[in-house]
Amino acid sequence: MSTRTSTSTAGRLLAAAVLAAAVAAPATAVAAPAPAAVSLAAAKHTSPVRVVASGERVDAGGGFTIWLTAEGKHWLSPDGTENFRSVVDGNVDTSRPGVSHQSEGDPTQTFHSGLFYGTKRAGQVVLTDADGRKTSATLLELPGRPGWGVWYAHRAGSTDGVGVALYDRNGRLLAELPPF
Repeated sequence: MSTRTSTSTAGRLLAAAVLAAAVAAPATAVAAPAPAAVSLAAAKHTSPVRVVASGERVDAGGGFTIWLTAEGKHWLSPDGTENFRSVVDGNVDTSRPGVSHQSEGDPTQTFHSGLFYGTKRAGQVVLTDADGRKTSATLLELPGRPGWGVWYAHRAGSTDGVGVALYDRNGRLLAELPPF
């Protein structure tokens, strides 16, 4: 028997069971709940940035934890070292799009993170290594679209030769850091 026939037979059996249940059911009117209105257009335009509360700790994988405050990005390394990157100390110009990059790891695995800023329409941060391999980062932001946020990603290998690029939601390049 082919899959097509099997599916058709199963469909007829299911239809017969539904019909039999409907005939046997008492004749009472029951209002069915309205179906949820979800459009594909709305799904396409959802933000690629996860909004987190100030101070909310996010498990970034590999033993790393990240959280945001109004002052900037905080992260905790697996060894217990707490780090901070300010957005209010004057070293980040939030009036135009930009991206920063911090990394730590060993030759086998590296945790990359940084700030993206100067845009309320961040869509993606991509890391590219010397061989052209690309890694998309996870994006975090505080409520109210403050014009900056945090990105992070894990990559196999060292930090050598990794560039970072910030794109808007339409895929347009906003800022980049060349490989170092």
